[in-house]
Amino acid sequence: MDKSKVKKILVIKLKGIGDVVLSTIVLKNLKKDFPDSSIDFLTEPPSIPVLNGLPQINKIILFRNKEKLGGLKTIYEVMRGKYDLIIDFYSNPRTALITYLSFAKYRAGFPYRGRKYAYNLFGPPERGIYHSADLHLEFLKSIGLSADEKDLLFPEDKESIRFAEEYFNGILKTDGLVVAVSPSGGWESKKCPPEVFTAISREVIKKFNVKILILWGPDDYGEAVMIKEGINGELAGQAFLAPPTTVLQSAALIARSHAMISNDSGPMHIAAAVKTPVLGIFGPTSPFMHAPYGEIHKWVRLDELDCIECNLLKCPINKRCFYELPIEKIIDTFGMLIKEITRK
Repeated sequence: MDKSKVKKILVIKLKGIGDVVLSTIVLKNLKKDFPDSSIDFLTEPPSIPVLNGLPQINKIILFRNKEKLGGLKTIYEVMRGKYDLIIDFYSNPRTALITYLSFAKYRAGFPYRGRKYAYNLFGPPERGIYHSADLHLEFLKSIGLSADEKDLLFPEDKESIRFAEEYFNGILKTDGLVVAVSPSGGWESKKCPPEVFTAISREVIKKFNVKILILWGPDDYGEAVMIKEGINGELAGQAFLAPPTTVLQSAALIARSHAMISNDSGPMHIAAAVKTPVLGIFGPTSPFMHAPYGEIHKWVRLDELDCIECNLLKCPINKRCFYELPIEKIIDTFGMLIKEITRK
């Protein structure tokens, strides 16, 4: 690649918010190699908030898969962009076609079967041996680009930060530690049951004298209420249900919290991006590929279960990976996070 010829770059990354957050690890690296370049980003609508406002990104292009003729509109918009370099970190049949029809001089993607035609530069062929964030860095290395910057990025939104500060100062009214709990999850099988989260939260309150802030999205409200109600009784006043929030407001609440306990989910990766220590609770997915990224974070799972890391979207055996995971193991692992927090 002749780097002097690259003035316009398009990064492609689809899927969930967490996946897109992990892909932001490439942006500082690209700016290091192409300091005068313009970087656009092709993604899906839910990920707009986690990219909009990042100084490395010039423009966000929407993947219009649900619109009538949306695919053709996306192809036309990319063609009109006249990109010199396209990096397709998703590399599915549709994004491969978009890349191929872009007429970009340099077209990089994964060498998956049936999609090699679209690219003239290739990411690593191995699957399942890198953490999802590190896979992006390995991709950059494989096409001769810098990969030493390891920060996940997340936009700072002043209004959302003000919202979080007002909530903490007005509702929580505490000088002590606040631990966020997130029952969200993209797959049903990844969601730790609310009664297990309740038991975890109660033990965390008792052992570490913290307040619990329960975060939720539209699909998690009922579970969040169950967790709060389960904590009530002798621990009344120690758990708070977060107000309805946007993605940026939720991120600001996470950033204001001292630590977080979460399923493998978008909020978990947001916590890593905003540098809030997070404990990830894993069952059907691999922590070696999807754990919260960074040395300050922890994860826990029931390793001895024969079906652990099954990758099934729905569990056929009543989520044994969560129900049988010893609370003591979770609390001990979380204690390592608290120890690091209080040491600073």
